[in-house]
Amino acid sequence: MKNAQVAVEQSRGIVNPFVRLFGDHPGVEGLQNVTVAVSSDRGLCGGLNSNIAKYTRALLKMDPTTSETTKLVSIGDKGRSQLMRTNGEMFTHTFSETYKVRVTFAQASLITEDLLKGNPAAVKILFNKFRSAIAFKPTLATILTPEALEKQLTEPSGNRLDAYEIEASHERSDVLRDLAEFQLASTLYNAMLENNCSEHASRMSAMENSTKSAGEMLGKLTLEYNRKRQATITTELIEIIAGASALMDA
Repeated sequence: MKNAQVAVEQSRGIVNPFVRLFGDHPGVEGLQNVTVAVSSDRGLCGGLNSNIAKYTRALLKMDPTTSETTKLVSIGDKGRSQLMRTNGEMFTHTFSETYKVRVTFAQASLITEDLLKGNPAAVKILFNKFRSAIAFKPTLATILTPEALEKQLTEPSGNRLDAYEIEASHERSDVLRDLAEFQLASTLYNAMLENNCSEHASRMSAMENSTKSAGEMLGKLTLEYNRKRQATITTELIEIIAGASALMDA
């Protein structure tokens, strides 16, 4: 978990500047979008995966045009198995075994390429954000494509990019496209690391609670066993004494 936590803190340094530059747009509705549920491949980690499944279902119900505009993607086998039962018709991709080796930016970039093949206007990523060894928070990050991003930036409340002087040999649209694709890959990379770190922390907590519960159960069973054993021995002694007494009387 310590190694995963270091990787998370480093990846946040890539994502946070994009949030300050482009803002966040969690309430985007009515756009063609891909919703990505980031979960784990293994269980025994408390409510980590069930929380993501619950929040993903809630997010899909918020938009009345979900069935026409949203495609569902799962990273991690546990999220797929839970969401497939209720939203199986919306699935387009499932990425599993992503945590067998260390999560890398190249891995996130390959997944990003697959997500962009459908030309969505927005990508919504749901993941567990690591807070501490005993706390994680389901979080939604929304990344807009260059066209939708340009529209947001031209609004009075969202015109943040013009505050910076951009030195590039390409047109503004090309710069925005490159930035949007890099933002999506960086956010997905951070989401996978955050969820991986939350998984380790949740599993440690779940195993600690399981060990404590098992110890308490063992203590209760041992006490019950000793009581029954003592009762059996006492009964046998009474029978032996009663038998010996009957023989002496005879």
